[in-house]
Amino acid sequence: QVMLAESGGGLVQAGGSLRLSCAASGRTFSTYAMGWFRQAPGKDRDFVAAITWSGATTYYADAVKGRFTISRDNAKATVYLQMNSLKPEDTAVYYCAARQTRTLVTRASQFDLWGQGTQVTVSS
Repeated sequence: QVMLAESGGGLVQAGGSLRLSCAASGRTFSTYAMGWFRQAPGKDRDFVAAITWSGATTYYADAVKGRFTISRDNAKATVYLQMNSLKPEDTAVYYCAARQTRTLVTRASQFDLWGQGTQVTVSS
């Protein structure tokens, strides 16, 4: 079974950039669809971006489209979230998630593996 560990969060000024990484253990990472979600204090966990097992297909929430890019390196068993033009409203704990499937997965309920999260704080 794959285990996930996020890193790369931190404090950044509005307009800045961060790159989050999600490292997966286990040999079968390339068979997993991956996603990024975020949860701000007092709010629900929201979808951010998703990528298929091959990396051929990606999908983004409207709020981050054009600013964030999801990618993966199956040889390194890692999925990335490049975040540019960050806004204070992007402040949240960011989670990566995985499901062993060849299809695109975008709903939190469809993912069965989750990391512990990494805090992203964007100051104005």
